[in-house]
Amino acid sequence: MTGVHAFDGFLDDGNAWLKAVMERLQTNDATAGHAALRAVLHVLRDRLPPESAVHLGAQLPTLIRGIFFENWHMAGTPTKERHLGPFLDHVQAAIPARVDVDAEAAARAVFGVICDSVAHGEVVKVLGSLPRALRDLWPAAAQADVAGT
Repeated sequence: MTGVHAFDGFLDDGNAWLKAVMERLQTNDATAGHAALRAVLHVLRDRLPPESAVHLGAQLPTLIRGIFFENWHMAGTPTKERHLGPFLDHVQAAIPARVDVDAEAAARAVFGVICDSVAHGEVVKVLGSLPRALRDLWPAAAQADVAGT
């Protein structure tokens, strides 16, 4: 791929995440998939308490971790969205206007990929730090596990 074998695995992992988001969005548009992935990761990161964001970030593939932590200002977190509308407004605002991606679809797609790819215990911790209204965007199985804790 790159000619630098040490980085090929990082690219493969990042592309796998991008492809999974695109599949969930039912699009072949890599720009849309990337915009959704970046926007949702940033808004989620900013909504989490810093310690939770760091723990989640540590479980992400290297390239995805770079996106997750890109331009992070820990002192400004967590944001205070407790309801779906303001959270999705933040996601939509983070998606470039030229990209046609629905914020709710983007959030559900990225959260589904996180659930499929990150250790289950970490997903439960992340959901446990979010208000109930925001948990509704995550796959039902993850929500059920948080409700049982």
